[in-house]
Amino acid sequence: MKSKKNIFQGATTQSLLGEKKLAALERPFMVHLKNGKVSSFYCYKAEPASIKNLKRGVASLLQVQCRSGKVIENDVSGRCTVEYKAAQGQVTRTKALETCKTAETGFTTYIQVLGVSGESSSVTVFTLEDGFIKSAIAKETHILAVNARRTTAAKIVSRQSLTLVAIEAGPFEAAGKNVASVVKSLDEKLFAVGVAAEKVKSQCKGCQSLFEHWQAVQKQFEPDSLSKAIAPRSFLALIQSIRKAYKDEILQVLKRSSKTALPQVVDAVTSSQTPDSLDAMLQFLNFADPKGMVLQERFLYACGFASHPNERMLQALDISKGKIGSKDIKESVVIIMGAIVHKLCQKGGCELPTVVEVKKMILEGPDSTQVESDIQMYLLALKNSLLPEAIPLFSKYAESEVGAYCTISLTALQRYDVALITDEVKQTVNRVYHQNRRVYEKNVRAAAADVIFSSNPSYMEVKNVLLSIGNLPKELNKYMLSKVKDILHFEMPASKILRQAMKDMISHNYDRFSKVGSSSAFSGFMARTADATTTYSLDILYSGSGVLRRSNMNIYGASNGALLHGLQVAIEAQGMESLIAAKPDEGEEDLESFAGMSALLFDVQLRPVTFFKGYSDLMSKMFSMSGEPMNVVKGLILLTDHSQVIQLQSGLKANAEFQGGLAIDISGGMEVSLWYRESKTSVNNRGAMVVTGNVTVDMDFVRTGMEVSFETEASLDFITTVQFSEYPFLVCMAKTNCSLVNSTLYFHESLTKYESLPSGKSYVSRRGHKQLLPGSEFPLHQENSNMCKRVFDSDW
Repeated sequence: MKSKKNIFQGATTQSLLGEKKLAALERPFMVHLKNGKVSSFYCYKAEPASIKNLKRGVASLLQVQCRSGKVIENDVSGRCTVEYKAAQGQVTRTKALETCKTAETGFTTYIQVLGVSGESSSVTVFTLEDGFIKSAIAKETHILAVNARRTTAAKIVSRQSLTLVAIEAGPFEAAGKNVASVVKSLDEKLFAVGVAAEKVKSQCKGCQSLFEHWQAVQKQFEPDSLSKAIAPRSFLALIQSIRKAYKDEILQVLKRSSKTALPQVVDAVTSSQTPDSLDAMLQFLNFADPKGMVLQERFLYACGFASHPNERMLQALDISKGKIGSKDIKESVVIIMGAIVHKLCQKGGCELPTVVEVKKMILEGPDSTQVESDIQMYLLALKNSLLPEAIPLFSKYAESEVGAYCTISLTALQRYDVALITDEVKQTVNRVYHQNRRVYEKNVRAAAADVIFSSNPSYMEVKNVLLSIGNLPKELNKYMLSKVKDILHFEMPASKILRQAMKDMISHNYDRFSKVGSSSAFSGFMARTADATTTYSLDILYSGSGVLRRSNMNIYGASNGALLHGLQVAIEAQGMESLIAAKPDEGEEDLESFAGMSALLFDVQLRPVTFFKGYSDLMSKMFSMSGEPMNVVKGLILLTDHSQVIQLQSGLKANAEFQGGLAIDISGGMEVSLWYRESKTSVNNRGAMVVTGNVTVDMDFVRTGMEVSFETEASLDFITTVQFSEYPFLVCMAKTNCSLVNSTLYFHESLTKYESLPSGKSYVSRRGHKQLLPGSEFPLHQENSNMCKRVFDSDW
């Protein structure tokens, strides 16, 4: 068994390297050491880069100094900060690998929760005798792990050992004007090439072309596969192929894809984020044609989710450069540009010319037009951008007479760092909640309350909110009570100050805290592990007549102090009272009939979807409603994207690639039956996720590496049923059993290690485990359970 695992069994140096590379390895090289540092490195120019790098690794190992202290050194790893600690007859050299500057750089995702973190160390211990190196033992370690699941990790260990075996008389000293002339006199073929490693071009023999790869996996890109793990796995593999392809090859795949698979191919091509893939997409899509809206929006969403966008991607979306045939696409373009601006600013690109231009456009946008939809578009773009300069604008529009402007602005303010929410902004939000200047819709006041509680509120702010309970419209009363209880039971940041304020019996008494209604706010845990925590919240606000006003479901992920807003699905309805001859609440008498859905996915706000707008539209769609959910977002998303070149001190190079892909299908619908006096809103979430990590060391004569991965499939649904055949209305939020329901969870984790020689001899080791976890229920508040029992009229 051991001989099968050892691929080097029976191999010779010549059989591994080949005659030419062995000869190159045996040729001498020269090093000019000055005060123990490599000043110049000389070798044969025509030698293979991999052989030169191995020699550079040996030269780097000779660098040493006999006094303690920190210095900056140039070696095979690049320009690095190094600390020496000298003792009697021994020197320890510790290299700060995070400081090393090299020509080859990688990239990583901006979202820390979905990102990859690493730890590295490099220590060399020198044993000295009479000022000469007797031995040098070096060990270098790199550990890379996925933040959300640290068992999906890879470890690279590189060791070097140099030992003085014998002392012999060397050649006679050679004289010359300088070091270079002396080297030339000894061997004119030796050249100074620098000690830093040079790039090694890897050759791929027998690799598939992009089109051949696409032909092999195209079935996995059909819509039916989007809830299965095979879809994101194929998606990640195709991205790797696209990143190596040219524009014409990518266009060939786009043009030859089926209509049903093409949207998923657009996701993959856009997510590749190479100049060729972007050029191919811009040539393939015709934004002037409104019929191509589906593909255009998929391209835009993939740009919004881009792991490492650049200025050129933002330039490509600049709406002033071309004609857009669809108004919806124009809105999506501007909204997504805001998301890209945020990501570019995160990496220090806020002053890039295109970023400055787009910032100016979206900051001036809301005040440059009177068109309601355009103002909402610019506000949503600013919500994505999270520009600090936009806070005064949001503060202004939070007090607007148009409810939609208020809601967008308030939910945007809630996304900012608390340190940026000034006292002036807080005063504005409090004015909205307490209606100091005008009457606001209930959902606007509820959004204002959310901002107050999430912005490090003062004692008086919290006390005033508590004192308002009992004087609010009925359902807003119940909503605020549920919100207060949720903050307390879930130990949110405001819970401490809330408990202090509730010690006052004037603000906390039975009269206030016994208000009844159907509205609710509830949060809970979906999953808790050592590495990450996933929480959910579901807020429901009804009108006084019992009709749904706002339903807001959120899923958050937290890891190592970082927070990710993974999902938000908000359904809003207004002006529905005319259907049931009910009286509208204060401030909502003149609202136009409307229902729609808005989604925020992985911190990116998407274009809202309208179910109906206006009474005539409502009636026509009511009679044509099939009950089938309307698609909100569907496709493949690149979540984790980390590429890193690790130059080892030995001269070898390791390539690390970590990628995570998500296949997602979010839909929602609203169904109203006047015959049965019942309405239903549904939100259906389907998803499959795959994360893979691949680390390879390619040495020309041997290839070794490892792959770690995990994949999972899950779904989460809920339905809100309102029965208005009697009063008060019966309201139930549930899929079954009065709770949110997560179906059976599939999970698979694997580890593969491999080694191979050019001769074809190889060894592969695989291990892993699969699990089927039973479906789980995420509870809601007790009042909901009581109501659901009556709605379903069953034996509980």
